Amino acid sequence: MSSPASSSSPTAAGGVLRHPGMRAFMAARVAAVLATQVQAVVVAWQVYDLTREPLALAYVGLAQFIPMLCLLLPAGDLMDRFARRPILAAAWVVSALCSALLWWLSGHGVAGVSSIYGVLVLYGGARAFAGPALQSLLPQIVPREQLAQAMAVNSMLMRSATITGPFLGGLLYALGGGELTYLVCLGCFLLGAVLLRYVTVAHAAPRAVGGTIWTRFAEGIGFIRSRPVILGCISLDLFAVLLGGVVALLPIYAHEVLHVGPQGLGALRSAMAVGEVGMGLYLSARPLNRRVGATMFGAVAVFGVANLVFALSHWFWLSFAALLVAGMADMVSVYIRGALVQFSTPDAMRGRVQAVNMLFIGSSNEVGEFRAGTSAAWLGPVGAAVAGGLCTLGVVGTWATAFGGLRRLDRFEEASPPP
Repeated sequence: MSSPASSSSPTAAGGVLRHPGMRAFMAARVAAVLATQVQAVVVAWQVYDLTREPLALAYVGLAQFIPMLCLLLPAGDLMDRFARRPILAAAWVVSALCSALLWWLSGHGVAGVSSIYGVLVLYGGARAFAGPALQSLLPQIVPREQLAQAMAVNSMLMRSATITGPFLGGLLYALGGGELTYLVCLGCFLLGAVLLRYVTVAHAAPRAVGGTIWTRFAEGIGFIRSRPVILGCISLDLFAVLLGGVVALLPIYAHEVLHVGPQGLGALRSAMAVGEVGMGLYLSARPLNRRVGATMFGAVAVFGVANLVFALSHWFWLSFAALLVAGMADMVSVYIRGALVQFSTPDAMRGRVQAVNMLFIGSSNEVGEFRAGTSAAWLGPVGAAVAGGLCTLGVVGTWATAFGGLRRLDRFEEASPPP
């Protein structure tokens, strides 16, 4: 018996994009992701160039994570009470303001990095609202039976922007420094906010919710605890990337291990995205919908092994290839985890669930950067990367045992909550 996901084809993928507002939504996301990736490369390069301290890169992640930690849960509650599209537009406008501030700091030759950290705190606050809004808005644009297909197409397009962003960031910085680069980011964030006006919300459920904000938080946390599929998916991402991610170490590897400049750093940051887009193209044509649990755990294990190869490599092209494989594995894992969480969550609860999910993702990315930076300061970049890869493999084994039902899950539809 075929399922909606398994019956998808390239023709069906094009059909997903024909839903009213879907193309505008995708274009807006591409613009915002492009700005995010460009800005990430340039901020990391500027901070490390100013300080030459691995710990300074850790503070880049921490400055963004602290406001996200404080604001994500209130943001998720807001998503379930009000329209998500205008909240997302406002978050991108604030992100554009942060790009403008970074442009001003670059143009006035401000010494030191404390002002940059201050802007990143504001930027982290904007991301706290943008993340849950993005994740909970897509199911309101397409019907449920095409959700897995839409997520595959969405992931592929996002990874395409992730490839372009780091290369463009390195090139723009080499051509015009921070001033030119941050102006491009400013324009992309504003373009994304404008395009949201053309997004049609056709599948929204009645909005939540009574009670106090604490009652609504408790409902969201209680729902996640009652759904091992959701808890297992988001906690697997948290600990696998928190303990095993190497992205924060790329500026150090580019400077001191592989001896490449900002263009090489952009290439390394894009390597994972190249693998993700290649796998995303495959998944958009032939989405997975059999043995999804076991496949997800296997993909995270491959991600850990690929990071180990990167950690031990001193050759640029081997490092690039290892990150490419890591990106392919990560795409499979992200696709399956995202689809399982969406299928497991009713629309009226999506804002709060996605806020918790984004909190876990933010923890894995931003605190993971802090963990990688501090580990590099103590163990050196190679030691920190090796330890991270081994920790990822340990997490996979532990979670596969603890969440046996998730590991045995066959189809996405099996994760749907009962009527």
